[in-house]
Amino acid sequence: MKFNEEKYIDLILYILFKCSNKPNLGKTVLCTVMYFIDFNYYEIYNRFLTKETYIKSRRGIKPKHFRKITENLISKKQLFMRKEPYYNRTIHKYYPTVIPTLKFSPDELMVINSCIDRLTDSNASTITKYAWRDKPLTKANMNDEINYEDVFLRVNE
Repeated sequence: MKFNEEKYIDLILYILFKCSNKPNLGKTVLCTVMYFIDFNYYEIYNRFLTKETYIKSRRGIKPKHFRKITENLISKKQLFMRKEPYYNRTIHKYYPTVIPTLKFSPDELMVINSCIDRLTDSNASTITKYAWRDKPLTKANMNDEINYEDVFLRVNE
């Protein structure tokens, strides 16, 4: 299976539609939540949701297609981005301008909503520290792709 751009776009719009009112939900939190959705779905069902490629970077998790897709959505007026103050930082906040279509299966929605409920109240520092403890991320080398297969090394805590 190759990268599923349509599902990736749906996922971005769905998360933002549900959470854009949260003042902490900037680019870092959004990208990290998407990572956990993709990897948790793979862990549970042994199938890819979006098959996005995630890169381990100094700042956390960097989705390979995020920038290109968000820029495209902004140019099509389906999304807009605004830099906003958040405590002593400036975050990149994204707002959907369209209502997302729910093209997700019940299994997909269960994983997506679980991650949204559990993670979207975190700020960038907290969620990044949490992600750094996730086995797939700890196994990856800096600036390398994070391997989906490493989810099976997770130990229930």
